[in-house]
Amino acid sequence: MELAYIPSPSRGVLYIGPIPLRGYAFCIIIGVFVAVWLGNKRWLARGGRAGTVADIAVWAVPFGLVGGRLYHVITDYELYFSEGRDWVDAFKIWEGGLGIWGAIALGAVGAWIGCRRRGIPLPAWADALAPGIALAQAIGRWGNWFNQELYGKETDLPWALHITSSADGRVPGYYHPTFLYESLWCIGVALLVIWADRRFKLGHGRAFALYVASYCAGRFWIEYMRVDDAHHILGLRLNNWTAMVVFVLAVVYLVLSAKKRPGRETVVEPGAEPTDGDSASGGEPEDGTEADEKAGAEGKSEAEAEADTDTEVKDEAGSGKKT
Repeated sequence: MELAYIPSPSRGVLYIGPIPLRGYAFCIIIGVFVAVWLGNKRWLARGGRAGTVADIAVWAVPFGLVGGRLYHVITDYELYFSEGRDWVDAFKIWEGGLGIWGAIALGAVGAWIGCRRRGIPLPAWADALAPGIALAQAIGRWGNWFNQELYGKETDLPWALHITSSADGRVPGYYHPTFLYESLWCIGVALLVIWADRRFKLGHGRAFALYVASYCAGRFWIEYMRVDDAHHILGLRLNNWTAMVVFVLAVVYLVLSAKKRPGRETVVEPGAEPTDGDSASGGEPEDGTEADEKAGAEGKSEAEAEADTDTEVKDEAGSGKKT
């Protein structure tokens, strides 16, 4: 008998009259709002204008949802196009099924369009939004809890997830709550990116690359625990291979970008005020003593010039009297 476990909701949708409120969709929406809110605060701190993050998100979010759904449908096509399945279900995004890899890839295309329309460098916008995306994923993973999906192997740990549904091949029992593991990992990723960004003044897409690399590291071991059906290549799940490849690409970008363009962008948005050298480019600002010495030297030079001029005038005047 299990003394402690995480219960699953009896249903993933609530009805207010004829209007359905689906837990999965609700989590996605909340995650988007959190990402835009935090991204806006970080964009302002970098010298950008209020509202820019939301304007670009109008492009990025729809593209991301389409990309996430496409990745899921393509990699799990048998759920929608095999015998006995209804292909129309491929469009029912509210029932679950978004691939983060496709969401980020196609979402980046939408963000690029939005940034191009505003004359903003995409890497700078991505850096501002990076920890917010991680938090959005942390919140969005609870949508899997509402749908009783994406859990791990059986376990008797006190935080085991109690699956009660037997639909779509599920076997009721107690399993690792991989949705919770990934949610907590994503929160850690967000905190890591915020800390590293402040400590090392990350710019030119490096904060986003750090988010991608650190997320992939966690996704690899979490994915390894899952028991839902998936395509395998050389004994590993497809998403494990994807995580490894994307991790390597992110790390390579981090290293090359740091060598090519160290520091952070000085101006992130046309017409916005440039940030100071320390927060924007990573350079060391002049301290008070150096600034005073510089100002004093300039002042001294001007005073000496005036003194020399006065001396010349007096000499000329004196010479006139002697004559």
